[in-house]
Amino acid sequence: MTRQLQGTDTTARTAVIINELGSLEGPLLPILHEVQEEFGYVPQEALPVIAEALNLSKAEVHGVVSFYHDFRRAPAGRHVLKLCRAEACQSMGGDALHEKLKRLLGIGFGETATDGSVTLEATYCLGLCACSPSAMLDGEPIGRLDEARIEELAAEVKA
Repeated sequence: MTRQLQGTDTTARTAVIINELGSLEGPLLPILHEVQEEFGYVPQEALPVIAEALNLSKAEVHGVVSFYHDFRRAPAGRHVLKLCRAEACQSMGGDALHEKLKRLLGIGFGETATDGSVTLEATYCLGLCACSPSAMLDGEPIGRLDEARIEELAAEVKA
């Protein structure tokens, strides 16, 4: 979506998104996705703007943001690494690989490295069950993870 935005005011930029998508049936999720696309996360100051425009309470909007794992409440790192935590990946040794990666990166799920290099996120199925354990780095799927590939991923996101 191309939009003409002046400055960096969160409220104004959110209002433009609401104006574009507010007429959709059930506009809350599309608006939240577009806000995250615009800012890289859903800023706290956007929530009351959205709530007022859609005649919802701030608690309702906050509840949706906090319920869905894909919405971030803080900016992500330069890289976003999602690890599948579903049963197929767990059964193929994913838990041990996840623990190793968390040690290598020095962060846990839902955290961003202090240098801003990477955000580590848990996800609950990437649809790569036949290639488990799997991950997604910056939107690119990665299947058949093993210890060597985990070490490569850690080095890649830290570089």
